Amino acid sequence: MAKKGARQSFYLECSVCKSRNYVTSKNTLQTKEKLALDKYCKKCRKATSHSETKIK
Repeated sequence: MAKKGARQSFYLECSVCKSRNYVTSKNTLQTKEKLALDKYCKKCRKATSHSETKIK
């Protein structure tokens, strides 16, 4: 049976305009480094790099 609390939720923040567009989660036991993906930003209206940011 899996342990509870292994997944952590966080925002993906645009590196250009700093808007928080996406909410996602990852398994913190297997993935230690920060996530960085190319995603579409509605404010910039183009695909930009989005990095992991904590949910406050």
